[in-house]
Amino acid sequence: MKDSISNSAQLNASGKLIHLLGLEDLSKKHLTHILDKADDLIDSSGNLKKSKALDDMSVANLFFEPSTRTRNTFEIAAMRNSANVINVDLDNSAIKKNEALLDTMHTLKAMQIDMFVIRHKQNGLPHHVAKNMQDVAILNAGDGINAHPTQALLDMLTIRQHKKHFKNLSVAIVGDIVHSRVAHSDIQALKTLGTTDIRLIAPPGLQYEAQRCSTVDCFDDIQAGLKDCDVIMVLRLQKERMLQADIPNEKEYFDNYGLTTERLTLAKADAIVMHPGPINRGVEIDSEVADGKQSVVLQQVTNGIAVRMAVMQILADSR
Repeated sequence: MKDSISNSAQLNASGKLIHLLGLEDLSKKHLTHILDKADDLIDSSGNLKKSKALDDMSVANLFFEPSTRTRNTFEIAAMRNSANVINVDLDNSAIKKNEALLDTMHTLKAMQIDMFVIRHKQNGLPHHVAKNMQDVAILNAGDGINAHPTQALLDMLTIRQHKKHFKNLSVAIVGDIVHSRVAHSDIQALKTLGTTDIRLIAPPGLQYEAQRCSTVDCFDDIQAGLKDCDVIMVLRLQKERMLQADIPNEKEYFDNYGLTTERLTLAKADAIVMHPGPINRGVEIDSEVADGKQSVVLQQVTNGIAVRMAVMQILADSR
């Protein structure tokens, strides 16, 4: 992650959220406000409510990387907020004809788009767009290995629903730490909300360097890292990253770092198991754990819609 990327463009002079680019400069009050609003969008039966908050507004999804879960939940969130939704066909767009990205964005804005949801492989791309466009809201749906703010927020909502607080929690994050935008945003959110026992578990080639491990606890031994923790967040492992880290095959990774039923017993009895998806069963996590009673993976999906609805409503209120 490039620490130089600034999120300063996401707050206006009054401190209101006008874009959601990352979580680094958002206060506990900002995060709690989003979580509270998202909670209010889920009824007592766990069903999502509908809203007219974005009635007569238009939201465009621009996903420059493949996505199923994130794109679909953003689309559903916008529709449940009564927005018009446009999924931009990037494979057949003017960008393929070498049009500059900002020119494409300005053209879409001229079509009366109010919000852009952007996923891109380049670190900081949504931030660049936000700084160079006026009177539209930018939502970062994942940029490179830098940030994935709504994923972290839905993770925080899920944790709060089960644990009620953050201050005294022990949270273990397992997998490809160094390349994970999910891990980067989750760590920031946890710190802001008061969690001090954050454990990062990974092979040496996928772990933070020593300097960054000075503010968290880094482990290369999964058993030591999982001991008595309250929350286990398992990250998706990309095969190309595994090879770069000198892990020869998926079996070796699972043998050393996969979350099994036996390893889960090292955590507290009421520990919850999370995963941002998509899950690689038998690589990062055993199916018995992924489908077990301590897994909250499907709840995370529902919470993702609520959080994205909440963020859109907050940005609409700031217009």
